[in-house]
Amino acid sequence: MKKKVSVILALILLAVLLTACANKPGNETAGSNTDANAKKYTVGICQLMVHDSLDQATKGFIGALTEAMEAEGNTVEIDTQVAGEANLCPTVINAFTAKNVDLIMANATPALLAAANATTSIPVLGTSITDYADTFAGNIPDNVSGTSDAVPFDEQAKMMIETLGLVAGDQVGVLYCTNESNSLIQYEAVKKEFEAAGIVVKAYTFSETTELQTVTNSMANECKAVYIPSDNTVAANDAIVGTICTEKNVPVYTSYGGDICYASLAIDYYLLGRDTGQMAADVLTGKKAISDIEIKTQTPIVSYNEELCEKLGINIPSK
Repeated sequence: MKKKVSVILALILLAVLLTACANKPGNETAGSNTDANAKKYTVGICQLMVHDSLDQATKGFIGALTEAMEAEGNTVEIDTQVAGEANLCPTVINAFTAKNVDLIMANATPALLAAANATTSIPVLGTSITDYADTFAGNIPDNVSGTSDAVPFDEQAKMMIETLGLVAGDQVGVLYCTNESNSLIQYEAVKKEFEAAGIVVKAYTFSETTELQTVTNSMANECKAVYIPSDNTVAANDAIVGTICTEKNVPVYTSYGGDICYASLAIDYYLLGRDTGQMAADVLTGKKAISDIEIKTQTPIVSYNEELCEKLGINIPSK
């Protein structure tokens, strides 16, 4: 009899202990507050090269995407790679496709082209892209969308003409790298605007950075002012341009901002990246299909370099 009572008491004690363990707050059960639907995603970033505009776009993208995913209890693993030059973008992208990432962010046109050529199934978001339609000859792939750094060329030309007092017959040099297709598009667009006002426009191009100093010297000797489009190669090496043009008192205007320009009408690349990051979060969580996302642009911001304007004798317009 005593043995039976002992067994019964032992069973009761075991049941109590099991119930207590099951109800401990630290245990993650189907009935707990832990989100059982939380998911982990993998995103690959291919950035063309290192320079401030592209760096800021990548930074904004990572920040916005991480915040949006964490807010819903999800996690995201981000693999950021800098190709260094255009012909290495396919190598970076192929590594992402082999890894079967959930989404690719392509920062700059060569990266976007490489991604679009490598996959039709993985969503691809571009950023720092001037013209998607021209990049894909009017046929943007269904798995591609993103943000654009395009700016109004008519307003840029007008700003330069008014602030520098340019008149018919004055020559403006446009500096860009021939390896960047978007730069040619920008050159043709801004040339049209300047020529409508009687301003002479001359292209100063290079294909290798070793040529940049020689080309810039010629341009500074021949032109009253310099216009630089959103060209990644120039932006990454623009200290060379700034030094030469400042020494020769030739004002430089850029489409991407930076320290070498006396003025610019440019977008904020950090905010551009954040817009792209939010798009990525929407695609990954299924809120939107990549094919339903429209390409988005930023409102450009007018800025002046007061120190450089004073040195060059340029009056900054009153607001």
